[in-house]
Amino acid sequence: MAQTADAIIIGTGVIGAATAFELAKKGMKTLSVDRTRMAGQGSTAGSCAIIRMHYSTFDGTAFAWEGYHYWRDWADHLGLGAGHELAKFIECGCMVMKTEQNGHLAKHIENSRALDIPLEEWGPEEIRSRLPVFDLDRFFPVKRQDEPGFGEPTGGALEGAVFWPNGGYVTDPALSAQNLMDAAQLHGATIRMGVEVTDILKAGGNVKGLRLSDGEELHAPVVINVGGPGSVYLNQMAGVTDEMTITTRPLRQEVVHVPAPEGFDYENDGLVVSDSDIGCYSRPEHGNHILVGSEDPPCDTHIWTDSDTDYDRNFTDQWTTQAMRYGQRVPSLAIPSQTRGVVDLYDASTDWIPIYDKSSLGGFYMACGTSGNQYKNAPIAGKMMAELVDYCEAGNDHDTAPLQFRLPYIGRVIDVGFYSRKREINEESSFSVLG
Repeated sequence: MAQTADAIIIGTGVIGAATAFELAKKGMKTLSVDRTRMAGQGSTAGSCAIIRMHYSTFDGTAFAWEGYHYWRDWADHLGLGAGHELAKFIECGCMVMKTEQNGHLAKHIENSRALDIPLEEWGPEEIRSRLPVFDLDRFFPVKRQDEPGFGEPTGGALEGAVFWPNGGYVTDPALSAQNLMDAAQLHGATIRMGVEVTDILKAGGNVKGLRLSDGEELHAPVVINVGGPGSVYLNQMAGVTDEMTITTRPLRQEVVHVPAPEGFDYENDGLVVSDSDIGCYSRPEHGNHILVGSEDPPCDTHIWTDSDTDYDRNFTDQWTTQAMRYGQRVPSLAIPSQTRGVVDLYDASTDWIPIYDKSSLGGFYMACGTSGNQYKNAPIAGKMMAELVDYCEAGNDHDTAPLQFRLPYIGRVIDVGFYSRKREINEESSFSVLG
């Protein structure tokens, strides 16, 4: 006899785990499935796990500000009790350089002030006081290391930055997903690891469940696709891609780990930094290292993959380019000859804003296109997905009358249609990892 559940969640990354947690708290019999052997071991494990509030859209900013509160109150949110190893949120603050490319952050400041998000506007003196290793010369336009003029200042200096004191990062993103799955299991959730989904079962215009690679069937009236970089293939199995104006694809990314400059304790005194002048973001890393990622400037070629499992996991010259770009801002940076860091995949949507939605197949839902900028939102995304399932399964048409979802901490109501699979491409998006 096939195993049955009220809802099957495909994926035990941080958003899939959060969704299972919230559905289980509502009393649903949930079953989470994943092809990996441990929760959080997919793209979540490769996440930079940055917690920030600045987004280019108001809705994105509100969602991120709400999400911050769950990381701040992580132990209370989970309810796992004393003695349980928890992921740690390091609230070091996040500094974003003001540049012409981001409109000197005018829109971000407006969004934050409208939501009462604390921020400080810093001039060069404040920046150098907090990060004395920084050089504020301008280098824009962003270049690759093999382009003429790479590493040469282009005139003038950056005039300032905005500092969000509540920003930071989570030290172990995989552990955070495991925390959420443990909390879900306290509420009756079950989990099947090391299984491969090969088909989405359908009957009469509704989802029926899944078929696994060994032929076993799992049955449920609700299936939620939180498959990360594999989400597009699951949507194809479900036959729901034709109606979608926003789609997802797996995108290869490299993240650099380099030692901090000698004499500066970046692990304890550093900040999360976003710097569009050099096309990089960075954050402190364990062992007094610095993690450096690309903000997807036009010169960085997007490497889309045809598979979410078979792709090149070796570092390329992109590693050196990112390290050297960061060296423009931190001239005392020592770039090691041995490459360290992460090569992994993003689940990127057309406009880099996620899809949190139902589909044309009754009972089939999706939380897709989340990689790169949604880790921080996982706890509230899981809560919103659980509400969306309730709303739609009660007979409401989310396409014509979208769910209006109240963000519990900040008391704002957002239109979940903002994340629709059928939306027009959002031109306010940064069209990058920044969301």
